[in-house]
Amino acid sequence: MKLVSTQLTYLLSQRQTRSNLKALVKYLLFLTATIFVFATLFHVIMIYEGQQHSWITGFYWTLTVMSTLGFGDITFHSDLGRVFSMIVLMTGILLLLIVLPFAFIRFFYAPWLEAQIRLRAPRRLAPDVSGHVIITRYDEIARGLVPRLNLFQVPYCVIEKEVAAAAELHGEGIQVIAGDFDARETYSAANAASARLVLANVDDAANTNVTLTVREVAPNVPVAALVEDEDSIDILQLSGAEHVIYLKQRLGQQLANRVASGHLSAHSIGRYADMELAEFAVQGTQLVGRTIRDTRLRELTGLNIVAYWDRGRLLPARAGAVLTDSSVLVVAGTEDQLTQLDAMFVIYQANDNPVVVLGGGKVGRAVIDALKARGIAVNAVEKSPRLAQALEKKADKVVAGDAADRNVLMAAGLDQAPSVVLTTNDDAINIYLAIYCRRLNPKLRIVSRITHERNLEAIHRAGADFVLNYASLGVKSVMAILQERPLVILGEGADLFMLKVPPALDGVTLVESKIGAETGLNVIAVQNGSDVKTNPAPDTRLHLGEELVAIGTHEQRDAFRCRYSGKRKG
Repeated sequence: MKLVSTQLTYLLSQRQTRSNLKALVKYLLFLTATIFVFATLFHVIMIYEGQQHSWITGFYWTLTVMSTLGFGDITFHSDLGRVFSMIVLMTGILLLLIVLPFAFIRFFYAPWLEAQIRLRAPRRLAPDVSGHVIITRYDEIARGLVPRLNLFQVPYCVIEKEVAAAAELHGEGIQVIAGDFDARETYSAANAASARLVLANVDDAANTNVTLTVREVAPNVPVAALVEDEDSIDILQLSGAEHVIYLKQRLGQQLANRVASGHLSAHSIGRYADMELAEFAVQGTQLVGRTIRDTRLRELTGLNIVAYWDRGRLLPARAGAVLTDSSVLVVAGTEDQLTQLDAMFVIYQANDNPVVVLGGGKVGRAVIDALKARGIAVNAVEKSPRLAQALEKKADKVVAGDAADRNVLMAAGLDQAPSVVLTTNDDAINIYLAIYCRRLNPKLRIVSRITHERNLEAIHRAGADFVLNYASLGVKSVMAILQERPLVILGEGADLFMLKVPPALDGVTLVESKIGAETGLNVIAVQNGSDVKTNPAPDTRLHLGEELVAIGTHEQRDAFRCRYSGKRKG
């Protein structure tokens, strides 16, 4: 009863609902008046025919005829009475069987259901929730971030402006509260003062408003703001955002890091403590056809091969794995060790032909800027004349035209290029271009972005060597902030994981744990508080309270949890 009274109170508090109910009451009064008129005429005609009936009988006959029940126990004998019966019948079909149900649903039942839905949407977090992440919009980044937060048991809260949408998210199991993202009351209801981080992921203007609002409620809580335009970076920083993430520029830089061009060298993909993580393409070197054991890179340089890419798949660095022309090693070590690696392969002939970038949007321009900063020649293809003209100040050569045109690609030098970068925001076009470019230049290294993670397998099948998703890059950037570690971008489906040593591995050495053999993960460091052991030796003993820093795929991480959870040593 309390729930029903609450729903009625909410229903009657809405101006539109009150207006609807007035319309419904007016219709019911009109229907009642019609029934009364028909009952009166029933008596008049019955008297005309010489019959006598009570008023109750008159209303009874009127309702049975209007509702089409027509029991037939009371009938007229004259043509006038039969004509009147037909009028009552047709009026009843219209008013009772057609108009009344739709009026009831439209003016009462639908608003009642909406009130039920809206009342299911939470308006505030429980007072004891703290150390949580507040997300200001449930977008693609939030969809990827929420499962990651659940995995690491980090509480969170999504703010949703639309109450109905908030109720729907709540029904899906998402921790959400209904409220305006630019209202102080919303952040008070979200316990912002005790939050771990606020993620402003709306648009640049709204993110500025979010940051200023959060600063009023919770001056000391960090704010991470996503930014679309470079000009907004300073504004967001001035408004109080500690972390301003320019994702499109970061995406372009990461794609540029995967380009093969010039002399063979290792390209840094991140850093952890004193250890550099880098990728090294073996194409055209003496390593092709050798096993990882036979490369002897650890013996010669001290570098540890932690994994390797092959046609878009991150594979564990097993000693017997054979490297192919498309393999890219993921190595970990010091800067000096990476320098030694570069020196070993400096003798190989370089392909100094320009890299081809398809697309001149924000991501494409970021790729060009990153490549030019490394001294790499770039040819760009752009369909829009306006963007093509803007690219002339950045790229060495700009070809205006459709990238699906063979003549355009040949004019851009695709047949001689070492790499091509696909930067359009249309996955279907990127998949098509990957197939087309692979056909025109089989030795080409294809680097691409995707918008939707569901297209990852398709673009790898199309021939892309490296793929990165905008949303997943945002998720990894936020997780790096939360875990207070540098950002390491390995690629789609692969990541740097921090895993607590389970009881099953307490006192066990790394070699005895068989983590690599059992799960495919490669442990690159063991962390105990501020103490970090990078590239740990096989005889390193593990203890409870420590964290394993490992590289691998999400499936390998899940295999680790299934393999070692709940088990005890011995």
